Amino acid sequence: MDKALREGAKNLLVNCAGLEGGESLVVFHEDPALDWYDRAAPEAVASTARSMGMTVSLIQVNAPGDNDGLAGAIETAVRSHDQVVHFARLGDQDRFAPSNAANPPVMSYVTDAAGLASQFGRFDHAALLALKSAVNAILDRAAEIRVTCPAGTQLTGRVLADSGGGPEDVSVKRFPMGVYKPLPMTGFKGRVALTRYLTPTGSRPYEPAVVPIDSTVWAHVDAGKILEFEGEADDVARIHRHYRHVSDLFGIDPLRTHSWHSGIHPACAFSGRAEDDPAKWGNSVFCNPRVMHCHTCGDYAPGEICWMVFDPTISVDGRVLWDKGRMNPDHSPDLRRVCNAWPGFAALLKNPGAEIGLK
Repeated sequence: MDKALREGAKNLLVNCAGLEGGESLVVFHEDPALDWYDRAAPEAVASTARSMGMTVSLIQVNAPGDNDGLAGAIETAVRSHDQVVHFARLGDQDRFAPSNAANPPVMSYVTDAAGLASQFGRFDHAALLALKSAVNAILDRAAEIRVTCPAGTQLTGRVLADSGGGPEDVSVKRFPMGVYKPLPMTGFKGRVALTRYLTPTGSRPYEPAVVPIDSTVWAHVDAGKILEFEGEADDVARIHRHYRHVSDLFGIDPLRTHSWHSGIHPACAFSGRAEDDPAKWGNSVFCNPRVMHCHTCGDYAPGEICWMVFDPTISVDGRVLWDKGRMNPDHSPDLRRVCNAWPGFAALLKNPGAEIGLK
């Protein structure tokens, strides 16, 4: 096996999952015919695990919403193995649901062998965990957070002490770690510039999953509520129809904005074109620091409809933490210490992957 691919697999198995020889592992992988995950990445993880002395089962699953016939086999496999790894969207559903699992499952956002062998898959998982903790602390104690973007986003607020709203983070192990914990929108007001597409959050399957946005639409928000959509009439009408459709499907409040966060993994990249598969694109590119996204439509994380904001500038108490999609590793001493603890990390953060599927 290619050395870089094996390094990526070990990063997942050891640095993320915390596995060692003698343990058992089940790897659920999505049917490659669905064109979301390849088979080479999960096979590389399974092969590497076996070479480390683990007992491994490799089980193919279907697309979200199409696994009823496999439910019994999936449940049995989960119970009978020490660790679960998902190379499948199945693992992304209910990721915010409370869990008492002693060893939470791993959800892979690496979709192919090339990604696993890249810096996205290979950069030490511990570095991203430390970065996430540092960013969480900076944002939690901020008196004022301001978000802008080239398309016109103007969002201001802070994390309220009584935000509530359920779990503040997921109950799975993300691989790679690509975002900090969501910031509740109850403490924010302003407008968010919506461009390109509305995409699904991956919580539950529905059709149509994606709605195109031809011009810029501004979503005006205050304290977790959508006040209005402002923009070209056709775009606004299409957005309203989509929100009504999704909220009717699941019996949820369409006018809620639950939370937001941005990507922190500088090696995340998307070399394809967003327009070829906007749902896959949205689920793949959100770890890049050039992308911020909001969870909306539903009073829970992660809601059902995602807003994508590109090249955000995020200022914390007047000091820039993100500058047009690039994190500032010199924002604070704590952040500098984290970034300097891993060779090349600070430089990578200052120059993240530029490819996010948009031209």
